[in-house]
Amino acid sequence: MRLEHILVFCAFALPVGLLLPRRWRGWLVFAVSVAAIYWLQPASTIRHLGFWLPTATLALTAFSWALTTPSEARDLKDTVLSGSALAVMVLLVAAVRYVPLPCCLPPTRPPQITQVVVAVAVVAGLAALTARFFAKRRWLGGVFFAFVLFLFVILKTEPLGTMASAWLRSRTGQSLELASAIDIGWLGFSYVAFRLLHTLRDSMLGRLPPLSLREYFTYVIFFPAITAGPIDRAERFVKGLREAKPLSADDVMVAGRRIILGVFKKFVLADSLALIALDATKATQVQGTGWTWLLLYAYAFNIYLDFAGYTDVAIGLGRLLGITLPENFDRPYLKPNLTAFWNSWHMTLAQWFRSYFFNPLTRSLRSGRRVPVALIILVGQLSTMVLIGLWHGMTWNFLIWGAWHGLGLYIHNRWYEWRRTRPPRPDSPVWLQRAGRVGATMLTFHFVVLGWVWFALPTPSLALQVLGKLFGI
Repeated sequence: MRLEHILVFCAFALPVGLLLPRRWRGWLVFAVSVAAIYWLQPASTIRHLGFWLPTATLALTAFSWALTTPSEARDLKDTVLSGSALAVMVLLVAAVRYVPLPCCLPPTRPPQITQVVVAVAVVAGLAALTARFFAKRRWLGGVFFAFVLFLFVILKTEPLGTMASAWLRSRTGQSLELASAIDIGWLGFSYVAFRLLHTLRDSMLGRLPPLSLREYFTYVIFFPAITAGPIDRAERFVKGLREAKPLSADDVMVAGRRIILGVFKKFVLADSLALIALDATKATQVQGTGWTWLLLYAYAFNIYLDFAGYTDVAIGLGRLLGITLPENFDRPYLKPNLTAFWNSWHMTLAQWFRSYFFNPLTRSLRSGRRVPVALIILVGQLSTMVLIGLWHGMTWNFLIWGAWHGLGLYIHNRWYEWRRTRPPRPDSPVWLQRAGRVGATMLTFHFVVLGWVWFALPTPSLALQVLGKLFGI
C-alpha cells in the first residue's frame, strides 16, 4: 500500500465504522475489498494481466468457498445476492476500458467486455456446480489444495515464473524475449493462499464453521490485510465481522494512533533506512568491516519497521471497521532467545506453520515409532523453518536462511533442556542475572542480524563475501 491508498482507506473506514449498522457495514467492506484488489494490483507489462490476476483471486476464492461450505449451511438468497453483486463489480471494473477513470482501478486497461462476461459466467457456473455436487468432497478439496500450492511454487520460483510469463506473452502476441518472473506480480497471493489452505484443511478436518459467500470473500481479501497480513483465522475473523459494534471515541483514538504510528514506521523510518540498507549493489561496493555492519544494521531495522508499519496500519484500519486483527510483532529484537524471537516476529505466519505443519509432523513422528525426541525436534524445526524460508522465494539463499534459523532453534531447544536440569543458584546477584539476560538478548539479536545477510542478497557467493567483510576476512 502507498500513502494515498492508506488515506483513501481511512476516509472510507472512519464514517463506515461510525455511522453504518453492522449489516450494511459488512456489505460495504465486502465491496471495497473487491475493488481494492484491482486498485492495489501492481501494473504488469503483460497485456490485461493487471485485470486477470485479481479476477483469478476472486475465482479461486469462489471455488474454495464452494468446496468448504456444506449445502445445508448456505442461505440461497444471500448466496445469490452476494454472487450477483460480485459479478456486477467485476463487470464494472472491466467497463473502465470504455470509460477511463482519472485514477484508481485497474492499473492496466481491462480486456474486451465480452471476454470478461464469458469468464464470469464460466466461473459462476463451475462454482455453482461444485457447490451443488462436490461440496465437502475430500478428494476434490485435496486436488484444489495441491493446485493452490502449485500456483504458489510457480510464483516463488524465478525460472518457472519466467516460463509462465513467456507463455502468457505468447497468448497475447507479445515478445517472448522480454519475459521475466517479475511480470507476474500477483497482489497478496502469498496471504490469499494461506487463507485458502487454512480453510480447506480445516474443512477436511471438520473444524471450519459455516461461512456465507460474502463472509468468506471478505475474510480472504480483506483490504487492510491483503498486501502484508496479518494472517487471521477464519473463525476468529468472521466472529469479529458478525459482532462488529459502532465505534466509540476510544476506538477511533486507538485506531488513529496505530495508523499514524504505522505510517511513521514505514514512510519515515523504514524508507529512510532503505537508502543505506544492505542490498546486492551496496554489497559489492562497500569497503571495510564497520561500513558493512552499518549496512546490515540498517537492513535489519528497515525490514522490521517496514513490515511492522504495514501491520500497524492494517490493525488500525480493521479497528476502525470494528474488526480486531491479530498482532504480528511484539518487540522481537528485544527477546533473549531465538524461540522467543519467533514467538514475536511475524507471529501469525509462525502460528500457521506450527498448526498446519510442525505439530502434525512431530505427532506423526512420535506415533508408533521409536524415534529419539532430539531427532524429532531437529527434523520438525529444520523442515518448518526451511519451508518458511522458501515461502519468501524458491532460492538457495532463502533456503539457507530458513536452515540457519532452524538449526538455531534446535540448538536453543537443546540448551534449554540442558539448563532445566541445572537451575540457577537462588543466591545469584541480581546484577549477574540482568547481565546474563542482556548478553542473551545481544547474542540473539546478532544471530538474527547475521541471518539477514542470506535474506537480503540474491546468491550464496555474495552472502559469503559479505559475511567475510563483517569479520574482516
